[in-house]
Amino acid sequence: MLIRYGYEITLTCHQPTALVCLLSVHEDRAADIRVPETLFTTPDIPTTTYRDLFGNRCRRLVAPAGDLTIWGDATIEDDGQPDRAVPGARELAVPELPDDCLVYLMGSRYCETDLLSQIAWDKFGSVAPGWDRVQAICDFVHTHIRFDYMQARSTRTAFEAFNERVGVCRDFAHLAVTFCRCLNIPARYVNGHLGDIGVPVVDPMDFSAWIEVFLDGTWHTFDPRNNIPRIGRIVVARGRDAADIPLINSFGPHVLKAFRVWTYEVVPDPQ
Repeated sequence: MLIRYGYEITLTCHQPTALVCLLSVHEDRAADIRVPETLFTTPDIPTTTYRDLFGNRCRRLVAPAGDLTIWGDATIEDDGQPDRAVPGARELAVPELPDDCLVYLMGSRYCETDLLSQIAWDKFGSVAPGWDRVQAICDFVHTHIRFDYMQARSTRTAFEAFNERVGVCRDFAHLAVTFCRCLNIPARYVNGHLGDIGVPVVDPMDFSAWIEVFLDGTWHTFDPRNNIPRIGRIVVARGRDAADIPLINSFGPHVLKAFRVWTYEVVPDPQ
């Protein structure tokens, strides 16, 4: 299937302000792009791109004083299959893990492994290692946190989400990532597009957060927020947590004036 995705974001800055934006599809989906991303800013300003330490594509620019709109749109081909489940996937002992996985065992800004380690072992230590244990974590997080856009808070950590029992998709992801790391399972935070394909349409659309967990030598997708296999995930960025991959990192104050995201299947013209 073909999926069209994009965004329109308007910021207001009181003075020229440097920005780093992580809004473009991840390089590992480059071969699937069928209509390359069209990106422009209003007013028209120069931008440059680079790869960060996690391999994400980052765009640098300086927002002028006043309003700045960033608009992007592209179409990608997807296999149309739900997230792959591998119930037999096993955990690897820490000495067996590749070097580049070790960073995803450590605590990070929003994932306080030190505060949640005992809770993780108490709740999940007796569950069979591997896929079943990760799924048990996601099942718990899915029911433990109540989703509420109005309760979103950019500073909420995994430990706070555990205690407050409310949040948005990033809070579900942070708590699940932290529990996995506490149990020596590498886990990383992912953001991207996830349209309502194959499920009831829920408006308005937004960027989504989920997790990837390293089992049996490869990374697997889990989604503690939705907790069901979904169709058409489009990864934008991966990192230790949301601090590594904010959609917009502003080096100065700004106000979010408007925000719109779209992700939907392109239905071929019958003619």
